[in-house]
Amino acid sequence: MSISDLFDSGFKKRNEDHFAAIVRVAMSDDIINDAEKAFLDRLARNLSISDHTYKEILKDYKSHPINPPLSYDVRLERLFDLARMVWADRIEEKIQVKMLRKLSIGLGFNPVNTKYITDKALKLVHQEVDIDVFTHEMKMMNQ
Repeated sequence: MSISDLFDSGFKKRNEDHFAAIVRVAMSDDIINDAEKAFLDRLARNLSISDHTYKEILKDYKSHPINPPLSYDVRLERLFDLARMVWADRIEEKIQVKMLRKLSIGLGFNPVNTKYITDKALKLVHQEVDIDVFTHEMKMMNQ
């Protein structure tokens, strides 16, 4: 196996785990509605998740670990995706927000600040900001 195969394999696994974390948020109310399905479909394409892998993750999303990224920017990108999933159907349910907080800790955010971080993330997603504005605003709150 070449080094590039190892890198590709690790990158693919992280994408699958990230996708599974988002499916976990979508399934927190035991149903994936049309808006969530459209978001998952788009995200799967962006993360290069095959149809087969997509179906497997939907069946067994809880078996995938939450792999915290080392980079703060990547953590923010993943938080952005997760917050958008919570808000995909424009209904924010308590169980989804609770799951978002748990996943935020899994992503490597400080448990002490999790409520503040997720509340800010959801506020920005409600405003329909793009990833650049989201990242900037989230970084500003740490200064």
